[in-house]
Amino acid sequence: MIIGTAGHIDHGKTTLVRALTGVDTDRLKEEKARGISIDLGFAYLPAPDGSVLGFVDVPGHEKFVHNMLAGATGIDFVLLVVAADDGVMPQTHEHLAIVDLLGIERGVVALTKADLASRERRAAVTDEIRQTLATTGLAGADIVPVSTVSGEGIDGLRQRLFSEVHAQTQRSTQGRFRLAIDRCFTLSGTGTVVTGTVLSGAVAVGNHVIVSPSGLAARVRSIHAQDRPTERGVAGQRCALNLAGDGVSKDAITRGEMVLDPALHKPTDRIDATFKLLPGESKPVTQWMPARLHHASAEVGARIVLLGDAPIAPGAEAPVQLVLDQPIAAAAGDRFVLRDTTAQRTIGGGKFLDLRAPPRKRRTPERLAQLAAYALSDPHQALAALLERPPCYVELSSFARDRALTDADAAGLVTKCDAVTVVTPSGVLTLSAARALGLKRAVLETLGQFHTSHPDLPGLGLEPLRLQMQPRLPAPGFIAFLQGLAKGGDIALDGAWVRLKGHEVRLTPEDESLWSRMKPLIGGDERFRPPRVRDIAGLLGVKEPEVRRLLKLVGRMGKVDEVAHDHFFLRATVAEMVEIIVDCAAQAEGGQFTAAQFRDRVDNGRKVAIQILEFFDRHGVTLRRGDLRRINRHRLDLFRRLSEGEPKSIGRESSPVGRPDFKSGRGRETALGGFDSLSLPPGSRRAG
Repeated sequence: MIIGTAGHIDHGKTTLVRALTGVDTDRLKEEKARGISIDLGFAYLPAPDGSVLGFVDVPGHEKFVHNMLAGATGIDFVLLVVAADDGVMPQTHEHLAIVDLLGIERGVVALTKADLASRERRAAVTDEIRQTLATTGLAGADIVPVSTVSGEGIDGLRQRLFSEVHAQTQRSTQGRFRLAIDRCFTLSGTGTVVTGTVLSGAVAVGNHVIVSPSGLAARVRSIHAQDRPTERGVAGQRCALNLAGDGVSKDAITRGEMVLDPALHKPTDRIDATFKLLPGESKPVTQWMPARLHHASAEVGARIVLLGDAPIAPGAEAPVQLVLDQPIAAAAGDRFVLRDTTAQRTIGGGKFLDLRAPPRKRRTPERLAQLAAYALSDPHQALAALLERPPCYVELSSFARDRALTDADAAGLVTKCDAVTVVTPSGVLTLSAARALGLKRAVLETLGQFHTSHPDLPGLGLEPLRLQMQPRLPAPGFIAFLQGLAKGGDIALDGAWVRLKGHEVRLTPEDESLWSRMKPLIGGDERFRPPRVRDIAGLLGVKEPEVRRLLKLVGRMGKVDEVAHDHFFLRATVAEMVEIIVDCAAQAEGGQFTAAQFRDRVDNGRKVAIQILEFFDRHGVTLRRGDLRRINRHRLDLFRRLSEGEPKSIGRESSPVGRPDFKSGRGRETALGGFDSLSLPPGSRRAG
């Protein structure tokens, strides 16, 4: 159990900790000289049951409240100290407000310097304390008179703290590891050591970790938990980690950073949160108001963006967006405190909701509905609520990371929510089973209607189809969803086209007649030098656009390939030319052949031969360097004929080559691995 002190300066916090533990937490020379605590102090007290109580002693002076905040996060139990001679003072109120904002509801009040107060004075201060606590999470907390001079109440308070260990609900070690750094130093013979409270998960010797937000990678060489050497530290313990790695040093790591499981390293500088303004504030919070954000041991500048229509009045709570001066490492559900820019007072605090807050459309009804779901503390309830609110899908990988959940935790949530996952290259999308079924039915119905209206087209473009669907998944997620339907035999995917499995493009009688006249012109003895569109139009007495339209249509059907602009070759001819370049490479020295060698084999002009080779270059079948080319055996199956009896691979009903590809609007970017005849295929580069 971690116990944190709180209270006004000179009320005896450090002296009380020394009386309870025998440890003087004032370690700095200036602290001993001035007789006040300036920075955090730490002490440990072994309990009779073998457990160890950790104490975080915080400074009480108003100038050092930022240090107090660095130690207050992660404590389980607060020891509020009030001197009997002074009573409740300004920092008593501020520390108590901070404890309340951090959600700490377990504690005891030590009425110190009891030997200096009469019975009547003790009673008066006790009543004052009860009234002060009445509106906080510590309402009803016991008040124990103690004196470090006479020893009154010390043993009883110590036993009370021991009993709280048994009453405490053990923190779950589930989730990924996070430790908030409050100290970093070097020990001779050991190296760099960081200390802090483990906020979630567990860490073991030998684990690889990340110091965030800096991104410094490290390995855990040794661990002290609750001041004892151990092989493992868990949530709820104060740990000292001996770190090693390139760049790991005392100067490279600072208070405010976190040591994390590497999967959690995703710093953020824009966070949606709930915020409560303290009742004692004289002015409301207005748009873009500056403040100092305190989270765990970090302190950064922030601006408050109101998500409601009116300023936040004193005592009120409302959703806000926090725009930070620099990124921090955090998790959804973490508590935070805001102080004014002069560092003179605490103005309020709250809880982080969404670490990936949008910079635009942050006040729409849909977004506010999402925030209401994010506000649910239970991950299962939050995920279930998000799946029912627009956009009706969740990036599960991001959701799990931002809540410090493990992969097993995330899988358990999916099972509980009866949800469906869609795996994409960048993560995992989740949507409810009912919506996944509805999306499948909508895809099939839309494709069916499209085929009825356009029987001469091979299918519907992927992006137009996606834009008609609800929920509208991101393009990578929609592609993955369609791939699942294709594996199930419901649809077929041809490059950028989506069609029902049984759909086949059939030419109209008029087109069939024209094609029967065109095909001999680009085949036979002239197959390696077929006429261009304008030449075919002249030979047949047909308008040039009509010839071009039909050739592109039969190209989508897999009958021809557009090797160059308006220059179409039969699919069989392209496959034959692939065999020729393979043979050229086999006969050439070092497997590298020239354009002239290929030209001589196909017996056409240099210009056409170059166009054919550039076509193969674009699709990665050949790799060019200077005037030489070599074949890329990994790409030959795009064009080569299938051996007799060889089964067709999925998606080979028509080759992706030679078909116009649907453009997404991002230049010549292709979708689903499809590509057009004049652009590079995904992932390939032209050599030379």
